[in-house]
Amino acid sequence: MTNSPTQPRKPDRPTTAVDVNQVVLGTESFGDDAAPLVLLAGGTTMLSWPDALCERLASVGRRVVRYDLRDSGGSTTADPEAPAYTLRDLAADAVALVAALDGRPAHLAGIGVGGMVAQTAVLDHPGAFSALTLVGTRAVAPGPCDGDLPDHDPATMPRLFSLPMPDWADREAVAEFGAARAEVLGDDPVAARAAAARIWDRTPDTTAPTQMANQLGMVFAALDCTPRWRERLPEIAVPTLVVHGRRDPFFPVGNGEAIAREIPGARLLVLEEAATAIPEDATATVADAMLSLG
Repeated sequence: MTNSPTQPRKPDRPTTAVDVNQVVLGTESFGDDAAPLVLLAGGTTMLSWPDALCERLASVGRRVVRYDLRDSGGSTTADPEAPAYTLRDLAADAVALVAALDGRPAHLAGIGVGGMVAQTAVLDHPGAFSALTLVGTRAVAPGPCDGDLPDHDPATMPRLFSLPMPDWADREAVAEFGAARAEVLGDDPVAARAAAARIWDRTPDTTAPTQMANQLGMVFAALDCTPRWRERLPEIAVPTLVVHGRRDPFFPVGNGEAIAREIPGARLLVLEEAATAIPEDATATVADAMLSLG
């Protein structure tokens, strides 16, 4: 097994375990004891939210808390292929975490699948949140897409899913796999390689293939996402920012445009050079837009 580092980096911040809804969530905090800004993970654990973005948000007086969803990173892990919870349970986790932080309504942000959780959380528990940011997501569950929404790019998906699976117990092989996926998706392979190595370091059991695959967003099909929530988007009454990469082949930009149209007063920020991840050179733009919501 190879454990060589991919590139020099600062050590990860300590993870704090928070007990909510009979599970443990692994959390990481930036900033002072101010109004919380809670970041829901996407397909790559809490590290789907770049350090630079978290640090910029915290530098202007926000308390930023990013956390791992169930079955990833420092959170409770059981069986990612057969989750004994639903999308609504993940939304309830976000509500319970906000209450555990200090009880004040929080700005909630979700990226990728975390954006789906964030939408349902704000719809089902509107009093718990003061603002909403949705990054690179869509308004329907994983699987078949609504006919008026662009589905996964047909030229990209075969390339993505034909990549040979790595030896999940080999840190360097997992890092290379992360870089290869990023290259197919149009993201920065260097940043993705470093993130995949960090994810490997944070995985409870790197010898379990389904656990490692889940950390990189490979296992979502088994999650129960019913009932639909798209038709309820006009109920969202908190200030909302929708961020989407113009070059996103997984959830093409039309998905973000639809969300922004259907949530009253939502602002759409399209990152012209971005795909599925938030590029480092866009962190200031995204952070400032998030802060403008209050």
